[in-house]
Amino acid sequence: MTDHPKCYGIIPARYASSRFPGKPLAEIHGMPMFWHVYQRASQCTELEAVALATDDQRIENAAKKLNVPVIMTRTNHPSGTDRVLEAAVKMGIPDDSVVVNIQGDEPAMQPKMISQLIAPFANSATCVSTLARRIDYRVAENPDQVKVVIDRNKNAIYFSRSVVPYPREGATDEFLGHIGIYAFRLNILKQFVSLPVGAVEAVEKLEQLRLLENRILIHVVETELKSFGVDRPEDIAKVSSMIDMKPSAGSKKS
Repeated sequence: MTDHPKCYGIIPARYASSRFPGKPLAEIHGMPMFWHVYQRASQCTELEAVALATDDQRIENAAKKLNVPVIMTRTNHPSGTDRVLEAAVKMGIPDDSVVVNIQGDEPAMQPKMISQLIAPFANSATCVSTLARRIDYRVAENPDQVKVVIDRNKNAIYFSRSVVPYPREGATDEFLGHIGIYAFRLNILKQFVSLPVGAVEAVEKLEQLRLLENRILIHVVETELKSFGVDRPEDIAKVSSMIDMKPSAGSKKS
């Protein structure tokens, strides 16, 4: 065990999206979606700072108007993870710190989820962590809901869009649904981004498999908490009904 490292939150916010262009600027209760994510992430007292990472001038301008710290990044990043790394480097975050990749389309995220995510880093052996929660078979059948299988030490064995483990002898509810938020030690994040796309990663279209293909452990924290990812314009109405404005009324970070 060791002292808990300093932790920083970065929210990648890309304007272009095939299913929902301009998604970070979509209004929820009169405020852009990225603002809700930032406010909720800022409620996590374990984070030293929270910043938005974008490649779009419209998002940068909106963030500045709302006093949300924002970092401009390149437009040609293949993933949000690459964008997070560029922002972390520009912020001058030390290599021994932990960087939390906070999904910019999770405006209903609960701050405690970030606390749960970074708790394992009190152990110096932890390199990467992510979250998962119990789901039933009906939910597990949806390929958009990624599943994760873990070992006895709560490290990921595999992530898949398929139903895993496969219930050969009848229905079971022993499934863990992956929640796509990650925390990395910065030196591991740099290593991850430098690695080529893995063979299994390319098939499943799940970048976290690149870590497993290179024998980098991902610690999975099981949570009882729920969130809701916004994928399409019609999701805005649903997430709006989930959000209580009171927890997001103020920020503890500057």
